[in-house]
Amino acid sequence: MLHSSDIASPETRPAPYQRDRFTWVAYGALGYYSYMAVILGPAMPFLRAEHNLNYTEGSLHVSLFALGVVISGLLADRFARWFGRRLNFWGGALGMGLGAILLITTEPTILTLSGTFLMGLGGGLLLVTIQASLSDRHGDKRAVALTESNVIASLCAILAPLLIGGFQSIGLGWRSAIGLGVGLIVLAFVFFRREPIPEKLTLTLNEENSPLLNKLPLVFWFYWAAIFFGVCCEICISFWSTDYLKTNGGLSETSAASFISLFFIAMAIGRIGGSYLVRHFESSLLLLIAIAIAGVGFPVFWLVADPTLKIAGLFVLGLGIANFFPLGLAAATGAAPRQAGMVSSRIALGAGAGVLGAPLALGWIADRVGLTIAFGIFPVFLVLVLTVILAARSSER
Repeated sequence: MLHSSDIASPETRPAPYQRDRFTWVAYGALGYYSYMAVILGPAMPFLRAEHNLNYTEGSLHVSLFALGVVISGLLADRFARWFGRRLNFWGGALGMGLGAILLITTEPTILTLSGTFLMGLGGGLLLVTIQASLSDRHGDKRAVALTESNVIASLCAILAPLLIGGFQSIGLGWRSAIGLGVGLIVLAFVFFRREPIPEKLTLTLNEENSPLLNKLPLVFWFYWAAIFFGVCCEICISFWSTDYLKTNGGLSETSAASFISLFFIAMAIGRIGGSYLVRHFESSLLLLIAIAIAGVGFPVFWLVADPTLKIAGLFVLGLGIANFFPLGLAAATGAAPRQAGMVSSRIALGAGAGVLGAPLALGWIADRVGLTIAFGIFPVFLVLVLTVILAARSSER
């Protein structure tokens, strides 16, 4: 027989997760950021061919993009205090689009490099603002918001290689895929520019002066390191897999650019699963499972000669890598829930540093010993992700 005490009252029931208008705008903006960031990888074989660039020179484009993100990560929280999050949000989105226009409309390599740097500057401001605003808007359900937003990001990332390969094959050219992203963000600005952006949580005077709220806990830095090494894993695969499938999988440039979309489809599937599982399990535990899945997929992608199996390994790898960033972000933000702006800025700094260094390092090695051996850097990053996650779990206990 049920008693009244066995039935949760409306007051004690946890409030359901609600996606308001801003949440959907933020999800869409993160999708735009993801699309524009990912598209540099599948576009790289075409850009390298047109400009006669080697691996190192090609990787400079994504490294300068990352440098822009790093600089934004250092300044975004301060800019938000000075000018408000609305300017960061839309200024960053449009600045990213302006950099993309420079990339696709100029010929000298110095200008294409400047375009990707501007893309990173604007994109970094946008990314930090999205993460901090979603965290402040949804409070203790921030993990759901952050993982769901990354599902949308993955779905948009799938389109990047598909449209690069598709537009190139029908004669519109790979630049059309980048121009499409710019056009969509301009339309979004026209329709949604007046949507209120959640500002930073108001702290009491005691909280503002508390040394605990002016420094981040040790466990945050473990998760920060996990995000850094996880991004190194993700960017090495997303940036160089198109070239690897071409040189080691026997595929044409167009086919390789299209097949890389399977990696992003796998990431979308993985993040959909992660957004559900994070409601029931700890982020750090799910990260360990993700590392194991990636550890199974990578050797098949890397070492098996058959192109079909190589692509299958890439798909499994995507399932694992998918949740490195969103689960690390959720865990890191949960470690300092009252410091969303600072946390988001530091995470953007770490993620940008990973994007800055990892593909450049892999490209530099590839120019000397070949792309196959250069991919040996990936398992090193994977082991480092595992090490710092175990350290974070130990610190939490």
